[in-house]
Amino acid sequence: MRLLFLTLISLFCMQIAFGLSEDIFIKKENGKLMVYDGKKLFTEYVFDDDDRAKPVLYPIYGPTGKTMTRKFPFEQEVYGEDTDHPHHASLWFSHGNVNGVDFWTKGENKGSIIHQEFLEIGKNTFTSLNLWKDGEGKTVCQDTRTISFHSIDSKNNAIDFSVTLQASVEDVIFGDTKEGTMGIRIRPELRLQGKVARGSSVNSEGVVGKNIWGKRASWLSYWAKVEEEELGISIFDHPSNPRHPTWWHARDYGLVAANPFGLKHFEPESNYEGGMKLNKGEECTFRYRFLFHVGDPKNAEVSLKYLEWSKE
Repeated sequence: MRLLFLTLISLFCMQIAFGLSEDIFIKKENGKLMVYDGKKLFTEYVFDDDDRAKPVLYPIYGPTGKTMTRKFPFEQEVYGEDTDHPHHASLWFSHGNVNGVDFWTKGENKGSIIHQEFLEIGKNTFTSLNLWKDGEGKTVCQDTRTISFHSIDSKNNAIDFSVTLQASVEDVIFGDTKEGTMGIRIRPELRLQGKVARGSSVNSEGVVGKNIWGKRASWLSYWAKVEEEELGISIFDHPSNPRHPTWWHARDYGLVAANPFGLKHFEPESNYEGGMKLNKGEECTFRYRFLFHVGDPKNAEVSLKYLEWSKE
């Protein structure tokens, strides 16, 4: 009996250490997966929506129950929000040049990322298969993505996004463009500019403000006071990722994207080609964490949390 008790205590401690929560569960509905933290909605994975042209996560609620991403284009005429870049849809993965096809923006002759099937749906995680199709419906490549959800404590929750890009049909080149890749459009108060913006930003190298754009870093954070609470979003680039630490397409108007491919924009003086080729049959994997936290990066111990996560 004593051994069983100690084992249960050990498992409980492991759950806390690795950010697991028995309260997280996933429910499938028409065109989306609903992710709950107990009775509260954490987020929705919208995988069947022609308006988005790609699977997205929306809405996303932080640890205190406030939304953490922009509501446009899902909702119209929201106070304090701009209506620019309708393809910046909450949280997503795409790229602006894949064998010459634009999967970043949307419109005529643009690419679409089409959900095919769920390979697995677990308690707090799922894996799906997606085809990247050009404007004529031809498959350019595919990805297998695993997304997991964590309620760490009352001040932190997180989404882990792992995506394996696969040259399943032909050789694939992820071209050198700033328009990519692992992106989020943060809520307007967290921005650095705008009529309700009051945000600050910093990256792992100590660069602050809008100067983080195009810089390499292991992580970066945006934070601000939102309705008397200081809330933040930190995004982690895993050390196992190709070209780690990544470059950041991080704008003062609210777009934040990890982009390992945009060298001609981020470092034009280097004359380095940022495109990456996968020969037919090859694949590569990228891993990211989105940490939603109370407090600024120092008080939220973002650097320590990154170090712990980077060892997983």
